[in-house]
Amino acid sequence: MSQAATDYHPMWESLGLDLPSHDALLAAIPVMYADAYLSQTGRPEGMSYFDFVLSEIHGLRIKELLDHKAAGGTVIGTFCLYVPEEIIRALGGLCVGLCAGAEWAYGEVERILPQNTCALIKSAMGFKLGKVCPYAEACDLVVGETTCDGKKKAYELLAEMAPLHVMELPQMKRPEDRTLWRAEIERLIAKLEEVSGRTLTAEALAAATKEVNDKRRALQRLNAARKASPAPISGKDALLAVQVAFYDDVPRFTTMVNKIADELEARVAAGEGVGAPGAPRILVTGTPMAIPNWKMHDVIEKAGAVVVMEELCTGSRYYSKLVDETPTDLSGMIDAITDKYLDINCACFTPNSARIDDVIRLAKEYEVDGIIQYDLQFCGPYQIEATFVTRAAQDAGIPVLRIDTDYSAGDVGQLSTRVEAFLEMIG
Repeated sequence: MSQAATDYHPMWESLGLDLPSHDALLAAIPVMYADAYLSQTGRPEGMSYFDFVLSEIHGLRIKELLDHKAAGGTVIGTFCLYVPEEIIRALGGLCVGLCAGAEWAYGEVERILPQNTCALIKSAMGFKLGKVCPYAEACDLVVGETTCDGKKKAYELLAEMAPLHVMELPQMKRPEDRTLWRAEIERLIAKLEEVSGRTLTAEALAAATKEVNDKRRALQRLNAARKASPAPISGKDALLAVQVAFYDDVPRFTTMVNKIADELEARVAAGEGVGAPGAPRILVTGTPMAIPNWKMHDVIEKAGAVVVMEELCTGSRYYSKLVDETPTDLSGMIDAITDKYLDINCACFTPNSARIDDVIRLAKEYEVDGIIQYDLQFCGPYQIEATFVTRAAQDAGIPVLRIDTDYSAGDVGQLSTRVEAFLEMIG
């Protein structure tokens, strides 16, 4: 991945970025990417698109966002997949995930947040405080959600730095909780109408729903090919596709992922794949992995295994379920969106047996040899729920390795040793 020829510094300066710090960040990402991605052999040719996307991660896409704003559209930042992208697009907005996958400005962050805050929250706040995330600075509005107490309180601080709207996500899935969640979606619609100056229509929402569903369908195709043995794509490359889905242009992304899916299906038919013959097949589950957090997949695959599925928010939780496209009236469409998003199995819900069932179902469908439960340190919901995952996997006869880590590279050696021992144990 080489640095783009275009000089984007004037654009970044207009956004108020800390240019020396931002330059340092951009200097680090290509090195990380080359080591994790470009060192792979036998990659699908279609992954060249994602190499380009990463080379322009703070360049061309930011220009596209600013051009969209100049033409009268809005840019809406999110931290979580519970924010309905369909509604944002139907009201003339572009939905972008915000930076949260690396350590940045932790010294500043820890002056306002406890040291034992999870890495995802500290990272998001660090990118904002350090003024190195152009996505955050380009936003007309940031939409948060109450998926954990740490986020909930951090949003109170973020509201001092950016325009913010917080959706209250219920912590159970009873009928009364569904009523609350639908009301929250109505509140979001009202806020987005205010910000955009537009009124939501059934026609616009139907079109946006199909667009976003088409993106999910493309990712479903790509990931279905990973059931094959040998797997036709590395776990790192499959993870990258989902990570990019959070901020890339939707129709363009869908087209490129379908092209990769075509290539993967041809590989499967020809018996071609990645990894050594008989490489252990691994499912990773737990906390989300935002760009540039590729550490766990990199460790696993450099140890000789292949990750064939992710039960993550940057994995199956993102694309596995579609919004019902049957309703033709606006109220029915909002109902369908309400139901789809409430059906996501985040660890914030109690009880959350559906997620445990999903992990075991996916492990069997993808014929994995082992499960790695990946948790960011101090992420209580997923760390506690790991106990239920472990029990269910043991009952199903599937080996499990639990990993607690953060975004630093300091524990890579230790993680490698543990993963290698786990792979040796499973065969």
